[in-house]
Amino acid sequence: MLGQIAFGSALMLGSIAIAGLWIWLLETAFARWEGWLVQAPHRPKLILIVLASSLAVLAMVTMSVWLWAGAFHLLRIFADFEEAMYFTLVTFTTLGYGDVLMPEEWRILGGLAAANGLLSFGLMTALMVESLRHVRVRQIEFTKG
Repeated sequence: MLGQIAFGSALMLGSIAIAGLWIWLLETAFARWEGWLVQAPHRPKLILIVLASSLAVLAMVTMSVWLWAGAFHLLRIFADFEEAMYFTLVTFTTLGYGDVLMPEEWRILGGLAAANGLLSFGLMTALMVESLRHVRVRQIEFTKG
């Protein structure tokens, strides 16, 4: 049990590190392009922010799911990588179809994967909202002069 918690915690930290990397890359890109982003026209640039944030979020989740699925596959918890990937996606999104189940001796690790999915979606939401809010506030400040 403690081994699963430790291993799952390490995977969660890896997933958080992936999210941190993408947030840093996105923030760096927005900072680099801030002068252009704050100038009119604003609305097309806000759409660009939503698109860029969405792509960063997609990359973040995809890499985290691959991390967990790869771990499940290396531990031989599932018959093949496709099954490990499917289980991870269903677990991360909390769909819980129940058609592919974690073996009983690994169920704590499955719960940690679900917790990581919840955390990832929280981070994604915060990233998207904060990206849009930050650029919009800077646009308003720039317009007021």
